[in-house]
Amino acid sequence: MSRNIGYARVSTDDQELYLQIDSLKKAGCNEGFIFTDKISGAKSSRPGLDGCLKELKPGDTLIVWRLDRLGRSMSHLVNLIESLLENDIGFKSIQDGAIDTTTASGELMFNIFSALAQFERRLIQERTKAGLGAARARGKLGGRPKKSASDPKVRMAQEMNKNKSLSVKEICKSLEISRATYYRYISLSQPNGDQ
Repeated sequence: MSRNIGYARVSTDDQELYLQIDSLKKAGCNEGFIFTDKISGAKSSRPGLDGCLKELKPGDTLIVWRLDRLGRSMSHLVNLIESLLENDIGFKSIQDGAIDTTTASGELMFNIFSALAQFERRLIQERTKAGLGAARARGKLGGRPKKSASDPKVRMAQEMNKNKSLSVKEICKSLEISRATYYRYISLSQPNGDQ
């Protein structure tokens, strides 16, 4: 049996959810299946949304008041809705009437949004490549500056390695470095390691 599952969000505790919840009820969501968050959309962890997504089953439809209540960004929104579609879950946005993946025209509109999000990602990649190319042409190199064997953090990693009382994992955690960085620091103590 298919169900309408609602999700509502406001950005702060000062704001109220009444408008969204009333709209979701009118759209066919049972009050027991309306999940809410009072948290910024930029936050990656939203307990209400997490609970909502766990509740959704194939054949259900996720309904939101407006698109910006669901996604942190266009790409996050598109990925989320694509994931719903892959699991045979519909999606409707009440205020953005053309977005209703349970209809052919709504699915077309979503595919247009999806293409625009892909276009946006490609533009960002192209601008990044062009910027790095221009910097290299001016003689600038990207990335972090190389550490020397005399750097305090490098020396600390080398001392901790010699001590043998901590595991590599513990050393990396205490110095807040990755395993690859740890091995790079250790290699600086080898002959020809300091460049």
